Amino acid sequence: MREAYHDQLEQLADQLADMTGMVAEAMQNATAALLQADLGLAEQVISGDQKVDDVRSSIEEQSYALLALQAPVATDLRTVLAVIHAAESVERMGDLALHVAKAARRRHPASALPEDVRPYFAEMGQIAVKLANEAAEIIREKDVDRARSLEEEDDAMDDIHRHLFSVIMDKEWQHGVPAAVDVTLLGRFYERYGDHAVSVAKRTVFVVTGRMPGYGGDENL
Repeated sequence: MREAYHDQLEQLADQLADMTGMVAEAMQNATAALLQADLGLAEQVISGDQKVDDVRSSIEEQSYALLALQAPVATDLRTVLAVIHAAESVERMGDLALHVAKAARRRHPASALPEDVRPYFAEMGQIAVKLANEAAEIIREKDVDRARSLEEEDDAMDDIHRHLFSVIMDKEWQHGVPAAVDVTLLGRFYERYGDHAVSVAKRTVFVVTGRMPGYGGDENL
């Protein structure tokens, strides 16, 4: 009976990791759609978002069933709670990829991005996908050291996001207000995506150590 219970816990973690991989692929495709004004890829991301939502619902249902029927404690309880909260963050990552894809669709057949800012978004897209894929591996391996380093990797995303403001506020900006609004919103989508990936990694640290990084006074987390 206990073996089946622990198998269920492992399956929850695996489903969460798979879901994180799904949103990594979604952001990869959304970024390609944005940079290439590819309507087909944008539609693929938009239609695929429901699958992410369905996985999140399944994870929550299984998690609450475990809480009700097994009354987990200690590490097991932390695992279930972390999965519930992390699944919410991963779903938000999927929603942010969806927003990027919708922006690409809204401006099609034109590009949503002026030529001179596309390299920034290409880099942000690469960072976002890397963060999500690393978060998936952190979940599978319960790698605390790797989880702790993910926030530093997210700093590169934050740096680009901040730089975009200086680009659109520069007197040399010649693309008008609508383009500036698009760049501002899209930059925010990528920045928040990275933040959620870091949050997912922090949940893994919580499972293993019992402390949430940034809380509880542990300066090493």
